[in-house]
Amino acid sequence: MMRTLVISPNWIGDAVMAQPLLQLLKRAHPDRAIDVLAPPSVAPVWRAMREVDSVLETPFRHGALQLRERWKYAQLLRTKGYADAYVLPNTLKYALIPWMARIPVRVGYKGEMRHGLINRMHHDDQPKRPMVPFYAALAAAPGPAPVSPPRPAMEVGDSRSAAVCAAHGVDPAQSIVVFAPGAEFGAAKRWPARHFAALAQEVLAVSPGAQVVLLGSPKDREACEEIIALTGPAHMFNLAGATKLDEAIAVIARAATVVANDSGLLHIASALNRPVMALYGPTDPDHAPPFSDIARSFSLRLACSPCRQRECPLGHHDCMEKMDAGVVWRELRPVLTPL
Repeated sequence: MMRTLVISPNWIGDAVMAQPLLQLLKRAHPDRAIDVLAPPSVAPVWRAMREVDSVLETPFRHGALQLRERWKYAQLLRTKGYADAYVLPNTLKYALIPWMARIPVRVGYKGEMRHGLINRMHHDDQPKRPMVPFYAALAAAPGPAPVSPPRPAMEVGDSRSAAVCAAHGVDPAQSIVVFAPGAEFGAAKRWPARHFAALAQEVLAVSPGAQVVLLGSPKDREACEEIIALTGPAHMFNLAGATKLDEAIAVIARAATVVANDSGLLHIASALNRPVMALYGPTDPDHAPPFSDIARSFSLRLACSPCRQRECPLGHHDCMEKMDAGVVWRELRPVLTPL
């Protein structure tokens, strides 16, 4: 059987937004298996995509060239008989792997010093192009991107999501509202804890049976505790750092709605087609929007944004501070009405 290798981006959100590329590859070659080479931190995202046959976890240290280790790993890949490889990171070190593995067709963007390593070279001549069509364009010959690529799609079985919720003390039979107050990129992307708390109070007042579940990494746990302290502990669950990524994905799959900063968990919720309230401050909502059937993007679109900085360069963080909970609640409440 012929196989395709996809080398994953290093960020969760980027991996989700690359998923339509796999849909297009599968349409073109339905009998060709697709393997994904991904960092361990991103691998669970790919395992929730139906187009993926197997996920290979990268054994390399972040940022290190490790030329000998890459050569050895490439020789293992060589035995799998890949027909082509799609190199999604724009770095030299990842382009080396399929070249060393002698994969005949190696697809990617120009990136850093990759001539020869990438032999079907695309050029990013649209610097403001959204991420989904950016990756989807690699499925075709170099040139204009598909006008309307498919939207990202992930899936989790009902029994799996119910079991994970129950294991963490969340009742899968009751409505679940997920908050994702973290943002790996930097503090500038975080909506203030007091706004999340005000929104939680509105949710619980209208839907007293609802459970507000806070998800994130261990670094987000303190921020989540602050939200619970401001809201009150009843019906609030801080699972930040308590779930592995595959478990967080399973909880999100059960959610009635998800409120999230521009983060990997936001894009996971979108790909699982959960109702999403997406909060944008220093980033551009048009660059990486949610794709759910029910999706609302919030951005004050101030003159100083999107600055794309990890910390507010002006020191006031107005793009998030001035986006009060009432703005989000007006859009969220109709989604909660059936609960």
